[in-house]
Amino acid sequence: MTDHDNDGLENRIKGGAKQVKGRVRNAIGGVTGDTSEQLKGKAQELKGKAQSELGKAQQNLDDADRKH
Repeated sequence: MTDHDNDGLENRIKGGAKQVKGRVRNAIGGVTGDTSEQLKGKAQELKGKAQSELGKAQQNLDDADRKH
């Protein structure tokens, strides 16, 4: 595996971590009544989801390249 091959996995892991952080931030905002914190949490969660999906796409491309 090259560094390039690890990009997809790295993005999936980092994206998943961002999603979790975003969910926690959103929940804290909900408990404290801080709408701004909730919105920041949702935004962070969406960024994490996008990064995770990018990682999946990168891994799929790497897998396709290996098959050819």
